[in-house]
Amino acid sequence: MNITWNPSEKPTLPKVGLIGFLRALMRGSILILVLLVGVVTTAILRVVEAPLFGQNRPLTPYITQCVCRLAFAVLGIGHIAEGERMNQPGAVVANHSSWLDIFALNARKRIYFVSKAEVANWPGIGLLARITGTVFIARDPKKAKAQTELFKERLLSGHKLLFFPEGTSTDGMRVLPFKTTLFQAFLTPELRHKMYIQPVTVIYQAPASGDSRFYGWWGDMDLGPHLLRVLAAGRQGSVRVIYHDAVKVDDFPDRKALAAHLEAVVRSAMSSERQLT
Repeated sequence: MNITWNPSEKPTLPKVGLIGFLRALMRGSILILVLLVGVVTTAILRVVEAPLFGQNRPLTPYITQCVCRLAFAVLGIGHIAEGERMNQPGAVVANHSSWLDIFALNARKRIYFVSKAEVANWPGIGLLARITGTVFIARDPKKAKAQTELFKERLLSGHKLLFFPEGTSTDGMRVLPFKTTLFQAFLTPELRHKMYIQPVTVIYQAPASGDSRFYGWWGDMDLGPHLLRVLAAGRQGSVRVIYHDAVKVDDFPDRKALAAHLEAVVRSAMSSERQLT
């Protein structure tokens, strides 16, 4: 089943001139260097970390955080975090608008993404995902039980998992209905009395006078051209990451009620922001 959000209307993105191309080349080169240093450093630390701590990663998540913060500095995009990051065991859920979400959400909190299995085989991105401890899941009902066990193992190890319940990315101007499937793992007897989930709203502000959907990446949009335009932008915009109060899973009777509450919280911040702008 194809769950990609793909409306017919596309954003109006600026053309990249010579100056923009040179700017993109400079930023892109620095960003690649930052990512390579992060990958190599993480790989070296994991040689020590894995035998001593197994699933636990007391050191390498700090490398990921540092790389993601540096990425925004290189891109020139403002990054604003609001609210308190939860300390309780559990997971984080957020709306999904862009490939930039990975940097935005990792920059302020040590988390592990939950991603579709295909990402593991993507050139470059797959390597980054694997080395940072991403949890890969398949869209196959036959594997639901195994994936629930994997969730339990990672959560009980102290990992804070992050996933996008919308199941697809959007233009950053809306929040789609949350799918409830992944919430089922939190309702198992081993987890429901211990786990919390924190809703997070990610809001992008486009560069001045630009299309408000500038940072959104969705549907069949190619990554290369979108990445080029972001790297080439002379004046960048910003991203706000709003951390809402975490909720205890045990306070909800089922996964539908849990997902509905989290969706409403994420949506309320998005609606308030878009009304102001």
